[in-house]
Parts: sequence; C-alpha cells; structure tokens
Amino acid sequence: MVYAVVRAGGRQEKVEVGSIITVDRLSAEAKKSVTLAPVLYVDGDTVTHDKKELAKITVSAEVIEDLRGPKIVIQKYKNKTGYKARQGFRADLTKLKVTGITKK
Repeated sequence: MVYAVVRAGGRQEKVEVGSIITVDRLSAEAKKSVTLAPVLYVDGDTVTHDKKELAKITVSAEVIEDLRGPKIVIQKYKNKTGYKARQGFRADLTKLKVTGITKK
C-alpha cells in the first residue's frame, strides 16, 4: 500500500492515487496539474519522513473544480445591552484528484 501525507491549504491530508480531496482555494485552473508537498511517505513497511528523502518524492494532482464550502453563521449576543451581530462566511475551496505519487 502506497500513500502519502501532504501539506495542502494549511492542513495535512492522507492521499493515495485516485483519491479526491478538498483543500483551500489554489490559484490553478480546472484540468491543470498541481504538485503537493509531501510530509510523510509510506510504501509498504517503509516509512519516509526525512526531508532529503521527501525531496525526491512528487505528489501530483489534477484540479477538478473550484467550489464554495457550506455557510457558517456567526452570531454574537450580549445580554441586557441590546447588542447582537450576525455574520456569515463561506470558504473558497478547490477539489483535487491525486493522479500520481512518484519517487525519483
């Protein structure tokens, strides 16, 4: 079993070839290829986390689409003062499909 843990959009995701992940918005167009930075690489019983060895590993992914996350409603309220505030937020996301994990 070959998989890698990659750093993408401020988080770490475990990926295999063919897996689809959602990360924070990347500045890449649809159907374009992007490279993700590996943090950990597992090939059977071999676990690689050394920085020099990880530099030899390439995790490539294809951009499927840009989308927006679910709406998060933020409400603030202070009792007996008449203060209440409401705010909404939707994250800009990118959906990726991992196309290859290669070792040089």
